[in-house]
Amino acid sequence: MSQRTLVLLKPDAVRRGLMGEIIGRIERKANWSITALELRTLDRATLEQHYGEHEGKPFYEPLVAFMESGPTAVMVVEGERVVEGVRALAGPTDPIAAAPGSIRGDFGTIVRENLVHASDSAESADREIKLFFPGRG
Repeated sequence: MSQRTLVLLKPDAVRRGLMGEIIGRIERKANWSITALELRTLDRATLEQHYGEHEGKPFYEPLVAFMESGPTAVMVVEGERVVEGVRALAGPTDPIAAAPGSIRGDFGTIVRENLVHASDSAESADREIKLFFPGRG
């Protein structure tokens, strides 16, 4: 069954020159395609909506500040089991716990700056795509 998911290549991925490597890994997966892709600096209002469930937690303000710190590649990826597939490709948030071969396992350095966001469910993907690409909802 085809799905859509939102993927963010965070400011650390852009700053470190890893966009091509990460996008290439996504493109090489059979039956997945990138159907929208933009490079933009995210504003606080968008980030507050995106990370709203974390407001008040100790990591919230540093996370929003990090995400405002530079350009982010924002994309929609479509394909078979793409929600769970991109999350597996990304690996766990903690780069030490992430397996070699995953994006975070190969390139991650610290938990807070973890290179990539991938929607955690089809419902989250729909909400996030509408937030970042209002015309594609």
